[in-house]
Amino acid sequence: MALSEKLQDDAVKASIAADCTKLMDDQVAAKSGLSGMAMKATYGVVKGVGADYIPGAIQRLLPDAIAALDPMWDEGVQAGDPVAHLTNNSDRTADTILSVTDARIERASNKLICSSYGKLRKSVKGDIAAAVPGLAQIIGKYASA
Repeated sequence: MALSEKLQDDAVKASIAADCTKLMDDQVAAKSGLSGMAMKATYGVVKGVGADYIPGAIQRLLPDAIAALDPMWDEGVQAGDPVAHLTNNSDRTADTILSVTDARIERASNKLICSSYGKLRKSVKGDIAAAVPGLAQIIGKYASA
């Protein structure tokens, strides 16, 4: 069964979104230096749109992101450990996720969100790649449930 088929349930998607929001909060909080201050400020602006904006955005992106990750997940299943496969291929995983967010931003109407994303996009791949182990654990938790 494909990963996207396993994660169809709305309650599961909401739980994944909550876990991913916590992962993002932790990743941003751990940033330091000037780039960390910039990321924290931008993330604060995005969170300021509404308390449910981040989890809601993740939940809206989740079906496309999971569908995009399906082939990599399947490769990992064939190799014996899909969580390790995503983690070991964190750059590729990050590129896959960013392709989904890029496509979504192209269609977005909220100028504040588009502007904030545009400012961070060039530097965010490393941050996404660094978050892949946590993300892979979250996906694995719900895919095996």
